[in-house]
Order: sequence, then C-alpha cells, then structure tokens
Amino acid sequence: MPTPTHAAAVTTGAFDRGRAYQLHPKVALRPERFGALAYSYDTRRLSLLKDLDLVAVVRSLADAPSAAAALDAVPAAKRPTVERALARLVETGFVRERH
Repeated sequence: MPTPTHAAAVTTGAFDRGRAYQLHPKVALRPERFGALAYSYDTRRLSLLKDLDLVAVVRSLADAPSAAAALDAVPAAKRPTVERALARLVETGFVRERH
C-alpha cells in the first residue's frame, strides 16, 4: 500500500474539461498496436492506453486550449469513455494541468 506522501505526489486533483492539460514531462509514450504504453520516470508506473483516440487526445493536449477542445476530435459516441480514461490519467499523474 502506498504511503500517504507517495499518494499525494501521484494524485494531481480532479479533472476539469475546461482546463488545459499536457502529458507530464517525465512521462514517455511508446506507440503500440493497441494504442500506447505510458511510462512515468517519476513514479516508475506503467499505464496502457488501449484506445487510439485516447492516445491522439493525450498527444494533442499540449496544443489544445482545453481538454474539451482536445476531446472534440473524438467521435461523440466514444467521447465519454475517452474522457473517463483521460480523467484517470490526470488522477494518476500521467497527465497534468498546463500552467
């Protein structure tokens, strides 16, 4: 079980579609057939991004004015699923708010 200090370092807060985000600078994305593998050099955690639309959104975050704008490229039927996955990446620190 992670210590409270570790959990605080990983958790970045609640996801807000209106905010601007970016891939954490210490996270690398490796393309895979299924989507991508995200590796955090900070926490040494791995995350599988099992959807190509999610990968495209994560890659476009740095250039988008908000998460909502990045999610606009996802088909409407898939958007809720991709948004939940993006929110989880924010919660786990793979994606962070852009300042």
